[in-house]
Amino acid sequence: MIREARDPIGNMVRLHRRYGDVFSLRFPGFDPLVFVAEPSLVKQLFTGDPKVLHAGEANATVLEPPLGPNSVLILDEDAHLRRRRLLLPRFHGEAIRRYGEVIREATLRQMETWRVGEPFRLRPHTEAITLEVILRAVFGIEEEARLARARELVGRFARVSHPIILFPMLRGRFGRFGPWARFVAVKRELDAWIAEEVAARRADPRAEERDDVLSLLLQARHEDGSPLGDDELRDELVTVIGAGHETTATALAWAIERLVRNPRVLEKLRASLAAGEDDYLDATIKETLRSRPVISGVARKLTEPLEIGGYEVPAGTIVDVAITALHHREDLYPDPFAFRPERFLADDAPDGYSWVPFGGGVRRCIGASFAQYEMRIVLSEIVTRCELEATDPRPEPLRARNITLAPGRGAQVVLTRRRASPAPAPSPAGAPAR
Repeated sequence: MIREARDPIGNMVRLHRRYGDVFSLRFPGFDPLVFVAEPSLVKQLFTGDPKVLHAGEANATVLEPPLGPNSVLILDEDAHLRRRRLLLPRFHGEAIRRYGEVIREATLRQMETWRVGEPFRLRPHTEAITLEVILRAVFGIEEEARLARARELVGRFARVSHPIILFPMLRGRFGRFGPWARFVAVKRELDAWIAEEVAARRADPRAEERDDVLSLLLQARHEDGSPLGDDELRDELVTVIGAGHETTATALAWAIERLVRNPRVLEKLRASLAAGEDDYLDATIKETLRSRPVISGVARKLTEPLEIGGYEVPAGTIVDVAITALHHREDLYPDPFAFRPERFLADDAPDGYSWVPFGGGVRRCIGASFAQYEMRIVLSEIVTRCELEATDPRPEPLRARNITLAPGRGAQVVLTRRRASPAPAPSPAGAPAR
């Protein structure tokens, strides 16, 4: 446990090299976990029978307290597929491209607060960008006062959720003064704010003309024609807010952390953007998500015994795809600890079961396209408008932040100068397809 906390990537790589493609571990508060780190086994888990491989039940172990039992991340089988079909169109294709200017404007506003020559942590700024974007996409909020209130509530909820997610043994303990009591109090406040927003939208005579996620959910109907209940609405809204901004903010912080420590890559990226090319930008994003995956794994809970890699794994076991180990296999990624976007430009670029930062199969992250599109715009603006340097040449350690692996020092950088003539931004038409 201590080794995992200090070095999440290095620990999993060592375990994989020592024990092979299938190994098990015990963590406090959890039953034994089985890990896999080989593409064919990853494919087996991602494409297997969802009635046998319950992702929602596995996620619930960690995520149900903040997200609630009705979240798309907690549901399984038919209930999950129905909810997924409802949400997916809002984060795919033309629906995401309409937010391109919102993303760009939010990025430029944050960049204006950066002072030349003063070290600062980049991650709070990437989080401010992604939170504003997701609040506008989910709630359609435009008024600054409402955005400010939402930012404050979501920020506090993320902070009090952190110990509850990482340490399940804290749940329901230590009376009125412990982490659980603080979590419950802030959750109640957040839920009340969401209820206010839902009531206001229901009363809006033009609600059916809006295209934000809240309006979509209010129009949705179950198979029997009934609308989503208040608890269902709350859980999906919290899920989309939480999963839609913190993960992307962390990925953006890692991208800059990697670029400022790899000047060759940074200059090549800047030159390619100046030439109006996007391929190297996409490769840089993919290499960031390979070398610094935002989540360490994606899990399935077995509802019946299953043979995995020659082992008979009993029902009830949680099987986890060890993304950190998979992404650092030397047979898939030679010199795996080097930062080389060129890996994803080669003819033999990694396939869908060797690169899995968004999971896979019917449980692949609904917001994967949105996240990559947002990263393309934010990175292109920062790289072409700013000269940034690391305040410490050593790579930043990884630290657990809720479900993400974030830069341990917040991606600390210093702005040395602003660039006068930014390169053309990537075209929205180049948004990654799902």
